[in-house]
Amino acid sequence: FYPTRASLTRPLSLLRPIRFLVTTPSEQITTGGTVLGEPQRVEKLGDTFLPYSVFLEYINGLGTSKFAAGTYHLLRLNCNNFSDEVSNFLVGSGIPKYILDLPEEIIKTPIGQALAPLIETLANSASAGFTVGHRFVEPRIQREVSPEYQLLNTAIEEARLNSIALEERRNVLNEKLAKKERKKKKKKKEKHDKSKGSGSESNSTGPSNYSTMADSEVAEMQPTNGDMGAEMLPSDRVLQMEADERRELEERKRQRDPPIVFKELTDLAAEFDELCRLLEGKLNETETTNLDELRQYALENEGSWALGDNFLNFIGRVLYDKSLDTAAKVKLLNILAIAALKDDVILLLHQDRREHTIMNYAFDIDRHPIEEQLPLAQFITNMFENLSSSEWLLYISEWQYNNQGISNIRVTTKVAVHSLLSESADLQACGAAIIHNLACKEVKTVVFDDVAVELTMALLQYFNGNPSEEHLYACMKALARFTQISGHEVPQLIQMIGPEPNKFRGTSRRVDEMIDEVNKKLR
Repeated sequence: FYPTRASLTRPLSLLRPIRFLVTTPSEQITTGGTVLGEPQRVEKLGDTFLPYSVFLEYINGLGTSKFAAGTYHLLRLNCNNFSDEVSNFLVGSGIPKYILDLPEEIIKTPIGQALAPLIETLANSASAGFTVGHRFVEPRIQREVSPEYQLLNTAIEEARLNSIALEERRNVLNEKLAKKERKKKKKKKEKHDKSKGSGSESNSTGPSNYSTMADSEVAEMQPTNGDMGAEMLPSDRVLQMEADERRELEERKRQRDPPIVFKELTDLAAEFDELCRLLEGKLNETETTNLDELRQYALENEGSWALGDNFLNFIGRVLYDKSLDTAAKVKLLNILAIAALKDDVILLLHQDRREHTIMNYAFDIDRHPIEEQLPLAQFITNMFENLSSSEWLLYISEWQYNNQGISNIRVTTKVAVHSLLSESADLQACGAAIIHNLACKEVKTVVFDDVAVELTMALLQYFNGNPSEEHLYACMKALARFTQISGHEVPQLIQMIGPEPNKFRGTSRRVDEMIDEVNKKLR
């Protein structure tokens, strides 16, 4: 995000481009630039791992809802609000508050109060229509849109999005091809310099020299991968690009510490059949459709595209409706726990970013029956299987729930602590797995420092018991990571609260190695 000079100077200068903002509330700017020139300061908001297709889907959704044509308001729904909304979606944090508060600060000034009626008039007139270029278009008479027109618009939009995605992939591919070409030229130059150097040492033109020259000529005549890539059709380049992206993602997954997940939980088909039996006669037509969508996604391995926009309403109905049996909730959670292992579950999770149906339910884990707690904890654990869903669990943007601010990372932490300190051995296994997976993420933020301290206190309390070697290793490994993340507070807690890590020395070789790592940070 790049704060412009207008957003950082005195109020009067911000009000000068009002006519421009109202007539063209948004336009495309070169990356790193602004309509006012170079930015005075660059604010890093974070990193995102969302795929381009998800971002496009989200942006198009905004364009037909909150930021649809005619919704622009200079004070309450402007470009900064749009940037804040998109930033929260991408990286879990908004733009600096002082930028969002600028309109309110301006209105409080004498000149702002004088211009307030004019601004409202302009805003109201702007909401009555929309702009095309610099020409204001009055709203047409509302009429029912024909299905053929909708299909045509959908086809046009899909073609436009495909064109954008193709162009982006083409640019990336061209960059890779150029890089390969530079490497090839460099290698050729090094070979030439080497042969030139060897030639200066001897004037011999014997068989070995001829052989070297021939090999060099043959190598130059053979097409390289880069040359073949340059002759590829655009469709082939897209396929190659997608394959490269998959390989890069798999490489990242191989390089990370493998998360602890639960893959062999239950018979998925049997769980779904039982869920259908328990919900028979209790669902409306839409919810019955949602149940079939769940079958397609979970059992038939269809992509997340099979899930409708109102799918989470069905999930919320089953989880929150007290008239339904606990058994139905358990069956649904068991299915979701298996579905969490899918690489496209992130698309389902992003449907929940407004209502927070899933995470609000997870935050209340201590209030649910013990039968529901286990599959819920397994669902959270299995979301660490894929990079995108594991990053989603760490989002720090807050929302209000029961008069308190909570976030994804807070919910994940609560589920981990509650599970680890429960009396159920199965829940303890989930708690140990979640804490291990969190520690292996190695998130270096102030928020995660606090989380590391909270999880450390839970680990130390858990160590007062007699954990199994498997759970002890996962927890001791997490503790060693936390001493690195929060190098001051965590070691202090270990020494103040105890027990001493050496209490478990001799349990196994790998546990002893983790104990040594912890002791390195203790004074």
